[in-house]
Amino acid sequence: MLTIFGKKQKGFCDGVSRRDFLQIGALGLGAASLNLSDVYRAEANQGTGIGHKSVIHIFLGGGPPHQDMWDIKTEAPREIRGEFDPISTSVADVKIGETFPLIAKNFDKFAAIRSIYGSLGAHSPFQCNTGWAPQSLQSLGGRPCFGSSVSRLQGHVDRAIPPFVGFENAGVWRDPGMPGFLGATFAPFKPTGPGMDNMKLNGVTLDRLDDRKTLRSSFDEFRRIVDAEGQAGSLDQFTERAFDVLTSSKLVEALDVSKEDPRVIERYGDGKPYKFQYDGAATANDQFLMARRLVEAGVRVVTLTYGRWDSHGDNFGLVRDHGSKLDQGITALVQDLEERGLLDDVTVIAWGEFGRTPRINKNAGRDHWPQANCALLAGGGMKTGQAIGSTNRLGEVPQDRPVHIQEVHSTLYHNLGIDTSSATILDPNGRPQYLVEHAPVRELV
Repeated sequence: MLTIFGKKQKGFCDGVSRRDFLQIGALGLGAASLNLSDVYRAEANQGTGIGHKSVIHIFLGGGPPHQDMWDIKTEAPREIRGEFDPISTSVADVKIGETFPLIAKNFDKFAAIRSIYGSLGAHSPFQCNTGWAPQSLQSLGGRPCFGSSVSRLQGHVDRAIPPFVGFENAGVWRDPGMPGFLGATFAPFKPTGPGMDNMKLNGVTLDRLDDRKTLRSSFDEFRRIVDAEGQAGSLDQFTERAFDVLTSSKLVEALDVSKEDPRVIERYGDGKPYKFQYDGAATANDQFLMARRLVEAGVRVVTLTYGRWDSHGDNFGLVRDHGSKLDQGITALVQDLEERGLLDDVTVIAWGEFGRTPRINKNAGRDHWPQANCALLAGGGMKTGQAIGSTNRLGEVPQDRPVHIQEVHSTLYHNLGIDTSSATILDPNGRPQYLVEHAPVRELV
């Protein structure tokens, strides 16, 4: 249920202050606190999608080393190959790094892309969130992220559940996705940010919340006061939908992992102790479980940042720590989705902004290397149990089947039922903008 607290303040006749009413009507979507009525008005202008497909987007902030994860270079010199040996997987002829034994055992449920190109060299989740360079359409507000685009095109599954939820973890690479030129209406709901604070209705008692008619009447009165043109009556359907979110326990319950079977929680693990954080995100495995609960409740896109993979020093210690925790968490997520009959409907992806240098530096680390990147995917009805592409012998550049970063995004859209060859979104100038310029990864769809 919603947490309700606060003292009465002078305001409307029922004791709800004007400031409190702004809290009731807002969920802090994105950087700005936005009235939910505006969200639903925008949604009504474009309709809602049918069916329920979802994406869980796991950003490995800092740049994970491709050659220490899914593209082990057994034939390279030691100063390039590094410490890790390849291990066999459940799929013949596919081997991955030794720190991922659970993924290896269940690799028929996964697909690794070893030959992604088109990445930039800067620490930023922008490309992983959008598929575009940050400069693209910057004068118009920038490209909207994947979750915002999906929200615009498909709307809500359940009007009490936001279509796009982003965990804003601590760290410099914590951006869960920006709405770009679509505006704050389509920004993610951030349960780790001010959004959850605004789920607490200051100055409203339980008795008053139960009296929906009184609360609704007060909301209408507030709209009449602030609406100089007297248009509050025409917004009834939108304010009602905003109220539905705030009086429903669905979102709060979805985020409450304590309701899970303790055996399920144990399977995910907690990712502790949190190591190698510095300015990165914690390896919070419970967010994988929250993500599953959110998509089950009706969220279309969930984004989260996992770990701090900027391994300029002690690369192998970092990968052993982060890799083993990711191995447990993402395997538990995929198994959980499968057991609940959700795996074909939910796409899981884990990747970072670029790869790491082939040559190990003097600090036993690897530096930035945008020439090659990698990704791990599961679910979504894709053809899993395969490794797509590879880099050359030294792990320098894609060699077999180069995959552009936008092909990955196109695949995610495809799995949600969005055809990137035809789907467009109008920019502020009224021009239709395609989501990406590449087709889906043909080996996956």
